[in-house]
Amino acid sequence: MTTPVTLSPAPTGTAVLSGIELARTIRGRVARTAAELTAAGTLPRLAVVVANDDESSAWYVRSIAKAAAATGIHCEVVDLGPDVGPERIRAALRTLSDDVAVHGIMLQTPLPPDASVEDLAAAIAPEKDVDGVNPLSLGRLAAGLPAFAPATAAAVMALLDHHEVPLAGRNAAVVGRSNVVGKPVAQLLLQRDATVTVCHRHTKDLAELTRPAEVLVVAVGRIGLITAEHVAPDAVVVDVGTNPTPDGGLVGDVDAAAVTGRVAGLTPVPGGVGPVTTALLLQHTVRSAARPAAT
Repeated sequence: MTTPVTLSPAPTGTAVLSGIELARTIRGRVARTAAELTAAGTLPRLAVVVANDDESSAWYVRSIAKAAAATGIHCEVVDLGPDVGPERIRAALRTLSDDVAVHGIMLQTPLPPDASVEDLAAAIAPEKDVDGVNPLSLGRLAAGLPAFAPATAAAVMALLDHHEVPLAGRNAAVVGRSNVVGKPVAQLLLQRDATVTVCHRHTKDLAELTRPAEVLVVAVGRIGLITAEHVAPDAVVVDVGTNPTPDGGLVGDVDAAAVTGRVAGLTPVPGGVGPVTTALLLQHTVRSAARPAAT
């Protein structure tokens, strides 16, 4: 049983808000649902469209495919190569959207220089948009309507819930305003009755706005951006950053050594948001597969 994290000073240490146990639990639920769907004649299928030759991206796609296979989901990697144009990518997304046997579609980044997720995401059918990148999905999320949230943003919320971090009435700060994490996390926190401040690269005094936060979510891709001066002693900090190091490791956006012993809870990198994100992509896929077919 997970020990609840309370928003109170933590003079004796900082709780590690791991995502590994939660991801395992989600994958178990996904496997059971996938087995039921397959027995009823529907094999859940996830298509991942790739248009790069980036090794980090390839590693992530392989990890998704491995996790999918372990839960009974068929994962098809549509590798278009790094030199493909945006129209070819758009055509592939539309073809997959029209394929009734495909239940989830994900557009992997990075993309070629003349292509962007913002431009291409509209080609993904909203009901198959398991990573929540279609503008319609993002709009519905902002309006509080049913939609798949971006998996990373959903993982942040799932981790907070798993570790029983209260949100209603709490001050929350989000550092980063991307459509993948920052903006959707802010919307999801608002839906849970938190009072939310969004910070970004033009914020003049970052520490002044993050210090009052009882819940701090950081997603900018900058090593060591958040230090002890940026956090309150009673804060829960969710580090979404995954920055490669020269030795082949990963570190987050938070200086973990500087804030450990000061904050109440901190997600590790790796082993925090990442595994939950992958598990939720699979969960979204089986939910899509479980929907009645359109007539």
